[in-house]
Amino acid sequence: MEFFSNLLSPIENLLQFVLGGLYDFNSMFGLVSYGYAIILLTIIVKFLLYPLTVKQVKSMKAMQELSPKLKKLQEKYKDNPQMMQQKVAALYKEAGVNPLAGCLPLLVQMPILMGMYYSLYNLEYPSADAAQFLWLPSLSESDPYYILPILNVLTTFYQTRQTSDMSNPQMKMMMLVMPLFIGFISLNFPSGLVLYWVVMNLCQILQQIGRASCRERG
Repeated sequence: MEFFSNLLSPIENLLQFVLGGLYDFNSMFGLVSYGYAIILLTIIVKFLLYPLTVKQVKSMKAMQELSPKLKKLQEKYKDNPQMMQQKVAALYKEAGVNPLAGCLPLLVQMPILMGMYYSLYNLEYPSADAAQFLWLPSLSESDPYYILPILNVLTTFYQTRQTSDMSNPQMKMMMLVMPLFIGFISLNFPSGLVLYWVVMNLCQILQQIGRASCRERG
């Protein structure tokens, strides 16, 4: 743990600085809690990651469209893995699809999530009110009522369902297992980190609804 804390100390310090600035800004409007600062920070991060999110959605949609062709290649060359890899790579190139594009937002967010964990864990609040938020006694401690972990499960499930290929049995299984796993690990995380996670999921859900609405109007 100490190794990761030292490794992520630049991100931790930056996040603490930004959260402190957002807390001071919100305090001018009577919102005296770091919870509001975390929500505002999440919205800012989501806005900055929007171009990557668009790439992720396009990549996932393209992968879903290629799924039948991939299955045929896997069946045809199941006894020749090397040839199958070459054919799959050629298919991706022909379709202009990068299978790694769907992982970009997650890869970028991982250091932020880990940095947020340590920044909240080591955060010195200016007052007791600053550490509290709604039903949460401290944003640096886990949710005593498990409300945020449950919300994390539900929002992750809904978000995954929005972008998953429901005809794929593996995706169906992943859609069930991943939210439960995330909810389980959220039980012992600082509630401020889980709040960040839930708000990020809600932003993604609203973005997806907005895109679907635009497509229907178009």
